Amino acid sequence: MATQHSRSAARLMMAPAVVLLLGWMLVPLTMTLWFSFKKYLPLRGGDLGWVGFDNYIRFVTSSAFWPSVLTTLTIVGGVLIITIVLGVLLAILLNQPMWGQGIVRILVIAPFFVMPTVSALVWKNMFMDPVNGLFAHLWKFFGAEPMVWLTEASLESIILIVSWQWLPFATLILLTAIQSLDGEQLEASEMDGASPLARFGYIVLPHLGRAITIVLLIQTIFLLSIFAEIFVTTQGAFGTKTLTYLIFQRVLESQNIGLGSAGGVYAIILANIVAIFLMRIVGKNLDA
Repeated sequence: MATQHSRSAARLMMAPAVVLLLGWMLVPLTMTLWFSFKKYLPLRGGDLGWVGFDNYIRFVTSSAFWPSVLTTLTIVGGVLIITIVLGVLLAILLNQPMWGQGIVRILVIAPFFVMPTVSALVWKNMFMDPVNGLFAHLWKFFGAEPMVWLTEASLESIILIVSWQWLPFATLILLTAIQSLDGEQLEASEMDGASPLARFGYIVLPHLGRAITIVLLIQTIFLLSIFAEIFVTTQGAFGTKTLTYLIFQRVLESQNIGLGSAGGVYAIILANIVAIFLMRIVGKNLDA
């Protein structure tokens, strides 16, 4: 049992790391809040004074704000559906005994370690290029006109690229969960005459409930700040401008630090709303 002296010593040793972590989090947040109430144009006069909530009003009343929020949520929702559905199927497949199982698992997980900018460039130039891309050659092989993916199906293309990046993560978490499933329970249900679909619906899927909620929570937190894939492929055109990309435009392209900071605060609020909603879902599943 820990004594008061040992607990005090533990707090003392942890204090530097806690202070560093709080500083790393609070200093940028404080600066963002501070600049969001100011008119700060680095290349056009610098600090032009206090404007109160004017930046917040301008940002939220911008014609691009609500479409960017909708685009962000659409991408997040689309990626989550694809990665969870395919992740469950891949986890079940990879859990089956096969030759070279370890190598197959490594190949399936490998895309998660590719940088977002690199994967976006690969998809843009090697797969979705309307002239030399793999998809264009497939379309020509079947006698169809090649599709300009990043123009004609821009949002779907972004969802496809990001899903390819996050599918290995979902598969890994779900595979770990499915390996902890009691095999005797499946064998007993099979002996009782349960069909494969019934075993999946009544045994496997409920067992994966906690893992699915964890995947849902972690991926959503990261997907809300998606940027690199859009910057490399469409640069926010053709209906792919997310809230993060809109903030980028306000800060770097318009050189309006105050307006961009107000957008950053809105992004934090949106992320917290989604996180609280998901935490409620996760809490219910973990308590079940």
